[in-house]
Amino acid sequence: MEKKLLLAGEPMGLLIAQTEGALDTVSGYSLAVAGAEFNVATGTARLRHQVAYLTKLGDDPFGKLISRTLQQNGIDNSLVIYSKERSTGFMLKSKVSKGDPEIFYFRKGSAASTLSVEDVEKIDFTKFTHIHLTGILPALTESTRAAEQLMFKKAKEAGLFISFDPNLRPQLWPSQEVMVETLNRFASQADLVLPGNGEGQTLCGTTDPKEINKFYLGLGAKAVITKVGPKGAFCSVKDGKEFMTPGFIIDKVVDTVGAGDGFACGVITALMEGLPLEQAVERGCAIGAVQCTFAGDNEGLPTPEALAAFISSHKRVQL
Repeated sequence: MEKKLLLAGEPMGLLIAQTEGALDTVSGYSLAVAGAEFNVATGTARLRHQVAYLTKLGDDPFGKLISRTLQQNGIDNSLVIYSKERSTGFMLKSKVSKGDPEIFYFRKGSAASTLSVEDVEKIDFTKFTHIHLTGILPALTESTRAAEQLMFKKAKEAGLFISFDPNLRPQLWPSQEVMVETLNRFASQADLVLPGNGEGQTLCGTTDPKEINKFYLGLGAKAVITKVGPKGAFCSVKDGKEFMTPGFIIDKVVDTVGAGDGFACGVITALMEGLPLEQAVERGCAIGAVQCTFAGDNEGLPTPEALAAFISSHKRVQL
């Protein structure tokens, strides 16, 4: 069976400001597609792996744009559900020359927020070998939370390799307590957990990657890779093995949005190819670094040839 990845999430229309300034003062925007899981799907397809995307879209221009973009990127959109009643979410993103951009969401009550247990029941999980889930979809509503919980259950029953990225979005959750409890419960059901060290402070009370990894291994994960920004990533495995992988040095950081998604895509595709964990983390660090050199959320995601060229031509951070 050829390896195939399943993703679930909320892709959104993305309006990127064409000039710097506050979002209410900008006169022009360019149009793209955003979403953490969409970024991972795009990167996976560019590396020539099979990937399918479960989501719900409105029957509107943003929904049509997303569906077409999935197809153009070689992502299987047969699991996309369309809603006549709800619209597709979208977001505004400011242009910045330094620091993080300003983001504003229009996603409350979106079509994706109604993704349900019934929608998940219709999926044949035996068609897939890997599933990647994040903490964004369950943040939307109780319905999406229940849907993601069922995905964990069905994926485990079908023997899929499960990776989970907490991807904190505090503004979307009803409370921090619900967010922490839910995400840690989901992480405990994953084979691989991919937190950032900044997220560790909220989720497990520490930014120390070694302690974060220990926390999630203790909950039941088989492996944990904690991202530590430009320094790289620290990996711990249930059998006691642990190692630090240095990040790649780039000339200029243009935009850090999507770097974590690029990292996830690098790790997952390497594991789908049967590469050892050390090479998987190295690929994750490389794609994360490449992403930081582009303004868009997913434009920089490389082909196998571009990835190989980047790895061979860039130095690593000295640890």
